[in-house]
Amino acid sequence: MKDEHLIQADLSAPLTIGNQTLRNRVVLAPMSGVTDLPFRELAWRFGAGLVVTEMVASRELAGNAPESWARIRNRGIRPHMVQLAGRDAHWMAEAARLAEASGADIIDINMGCPAKKVIGGYSGSALMREPDHALRLIEATVGAVKVPVTVKMRLGWDHDSLNAPDIAARAEGAGVQMITVHGRTRMQFYEGRADWDAIRAVRDRITVPLIANGDVDTAEDAADILSRSGADAVMVGRSAQGRPWHPAVLAGACDEPTRAQRAETAVEHYRMMLDFYGPVAGLRHARKHVGWYLERHAPWLERTEKAALMTSTDGEFVATRLAEALIAPGGPATLEEKAA
Repeated sequence: MKDEHLIQADLSAPLTIGNQTLRNRVVLAPMSGVTDLPFRELAWRFGAGLVVTEMVASRELAGNAPESWARIRNRGIRPHMVQLAGRDAHWMAEAARLAEASGADIIDINMGCPAKKVIGGYSGSALMREPDHALRLIEATVGAVKVPVTVKMRLGWDHDSLNAPDIAARAEGAGVQMITVHGRTRMQFYEGRADWDAIRAVRDRITVPLIANGDVDTAEDAADILSRSGADAVMVGRSAQGRPWHPAVLAGACDEPTRAQRAETAVEHYRMMLDFYGPVAGLRHARKHVGWYLERHAPWLERTEKAALMTSTDGEFVATRLAEALIAPGGPATLEEKAA
């Protein structure tokens, strides 16, 4: 019988992770400062197969930090996947228990974040330099909960230590039920192109589902990364910024929205953020999203007007002008329309 992983996955098909089933095979990546509850709710409503919380520091969650609890809030999204980061096995286990008790259906361990602040605390991708220690964290997390535990990692710390296949195999042996690999090393950060072929070395070492991540923008990218990596599913991150519907479009769960629909979504997103964070903090958190919507869908907008929208403290002005800019009847083509 032909190995099922050698048959390219259908992105619209369900995928099982432990006792959880994803409705399709396009996953919204966890992104700090981006995939908060409003963004996840929109992506889920459009039809993403799975959405993941922002990275949550395990010790802060166990210490009852309000920001950490805000990051794992959920309103009916199932499965609810919470990503934890940490250096200490005790705190990873404690945070996993708390996340499970609060409704998490899947716990993901962050071994891929390249940010200096994270690796400075010997978390994220820094764990790939210490596989034995990483395995102790994985074992503690798996042992602490009944829900599936997964791991997100990079290819390695640098090109002299591409140890993702070994770590993935050991993680599966410790009970991890899915692996996600971003096709770059930590030292690459987000520079250059993700190496989709290198992810196949992980596929060759594990039997649990594999999700491939890195530079997936178009449907052609998704098909190519699946073919070259042998993965079961794809994860999209930066390509979803300014278009929370994008994972669902790649999965065939919805059509590309019209200009009017994009404008409606952007304004709804803006209002959701003001409601979630409060009118003052919400303005600050929403600015980057306003910028992404304008960059993608109204690239013709004058820089001064874009700056005015990004810095305004008048929520109604921003919502009105954002909608007008994105609809722009008969206006210049958006980035997606130019590429079509």
